[in-house]
Amino acid sequence: MKQRLIPAAALAAVLAAGAAWAEEPIQPIEPVKEINLAKAELGKKLFFDPRLSKSGFISCNSCHNLSMGGSDNLKTSIGHNWQKGPINAPTVLNSSLSFVQFWDGRAETLKDQAGGPIANPGEMALTHALAEGILSSIPGYVTEFKQVFGDDKIDIDRVTDAIAEFEKTLVTPNSRFDKWLLGDANALTAQEQAGYKLFKESGCVSCHYGAAVGGSTFHKMGMVEEYKATSPAEGRKGVTGKDEDRFMFKVPNLRNVELTYPYFHDGEAATLAEAVEIMGRLQLGKKFTDEENAQVVAFLKSLTGEQPSFTLPILPPSSDKTPPPKPFED
Repeated sequence: MKQRLIPAAALAAVLAAGAAWAEEPIQPIEPVKEINLAKAELGKKLFFDPRLSKSGFISCNSCHNLSMGGSDNLKTSIGHNWQKGPINAPTVLNSSLSFVQFWDGRAETLKDQAGGPIANPGEMALTHALAEGILSSIPGYVTEFKQVFGDDKIDIDRVTDAIAEFEKTLVTPNSRFDKWLLGDANALTAQEQAGYKLFKESGCVSCHYGAAVGGSTFHKMGMVEEYKATSPAEGRKGVTGKDEDRFMFKVPNLRNVELTYPYFHDGEAATLAEAVEIMGRLQLGKKFTDEENAQVVAFLKSLTGEQPSFTLPILPPSSDKTPPPKPFED
């Protein structure tokens, strides 16, 4: 096979673009490269299947809606029996890029996280044992688990493994900002470029950096001024029990942030402009002018990437042995 040579000018342009963004605190999102397609397809069905909830009405997608930026646009999510959750649902998009999962980091991996809501009495309110029983009673799932894992055993370890594999596919590359990083000088407006410059110079990148523009560290909410939260959630303190960890939260990733309103762990900031104003004041001790605020907001909107594109799964039908869904009652 004849080797295809890249023209010297084109190669130089590619290398120059790579060298340019390598010096930036934010890197482009890369498309997913390694994925088990059969396992991810099974995980997609489980992600959308409300039979993993006690009521038979709530799925993973209920709070992490893939048509709404991977969140639900509520201050705090609504769970079983119409219970109001204690914290804002973080987006599932690009969650594979976060170093831990949940606001308080209590799950180290996507797989660990996937099992939490199923058994949480305030969310899907099932138990892992019941979830295993329900899925094992559905012939279509028995067949698919055997195809993916080699035998027909269905347990929560495999369930969460499959859901995590699907969630790994939910990356959003090719935002206009990524295109600009990769050398397209016309991908951003002057206002957006000014906003990025301000984002860096003001210190926002001390927390929001990397490909996900966040998700890499814990930081205290209210570094300069105290934050008066409306949520009972206390961040890492709930995990470690240490007073110094109160209001220490995982820094949220800012990819697709224009889609994931309202903002903060308690959902108290309704708009990006409000969030920028509060974060500048509480975290940086900076009062952005209206023009500066608009510039930063414009930059943040340029972080919206290509949304996951797929057909909704056809869920395996229940058998006569499958327990019927229960209404919203205990």
